[in-house]
Amino acid sequence: MVRTVLFDLDGTLADTAPDLANALNAVLVANGREPLPFEAIRPAVSHGGMALIRLGFGLEPNHPEFESLRRQLLDHYAAHIADETRLFPGMENVLDELEGSGHNWGVVTNKPGWLTEPLLDKLDLLPRAACVVSGDTLTQRKPDPEPIRHACRLAGSREAECIYVGDAERDILAGRKAGMPTLVARFGYIGPDDRPEHWGADGLLDHPEELLTWLDRL
Repeated sequence: MVRTVLFDLDGTLADTAPDLANALNAVLVANGREPLPFEAIRPAVSHGGMALIRLGFGLEPNHPEFESLRRQLLDHYAAHIADETRLFPGMENVLDELEGSGHNWGVVTNKPGWLTEPLLDKLDLLPRAACVVSGDTLTQRKPDPEPIRHACRLAGSREAECIYVGDAERDILAGRKAGMPTLVARFGYIGPDDRPEHWGADGLLDHPEELLTWLDRL
């Protein structure tokens, strides 16, 4: 029986793409580049700041300008972290239903804590979460399963009593290695070359509220 639902953050719990896209385009313009269309940026958002700099500037991390550009991106994003970010439609109802039915929920993300906690606070979610594990909480990050196992311990549940929901293959790998059911948030930041049906998840969600149906089955 599932007691705890664990969510990835970007592209699963919250639609953070507008603010991250705005940050990338601000850095592009500040460095004499043309902004990119939102549709081109959205699939890269789940993969973090390094992926966004690769996308926008075509640079790899060993390039001498890469770290400076990444810092500019993160500084702009931190200053505008919840200007347009919202929960995905239906997700607020999901959280209400979970809490009302005796479940607890938490967040496991590769986003660093200095961004994760302010964002959850702005969304009024930080006091509600049973656990928050960020990309720098431990030395390991997804797809390593240890952040998810750590979240289970913080939430007071065994791995077998948890389920993990994410929108990237590393989320599903981490959840499977941790020994729990996994669901793909197909409403999240799935790229055109992604094949979530091949990731080995237990199910695919096209809308957040489908999670409630899955919990009933489990």
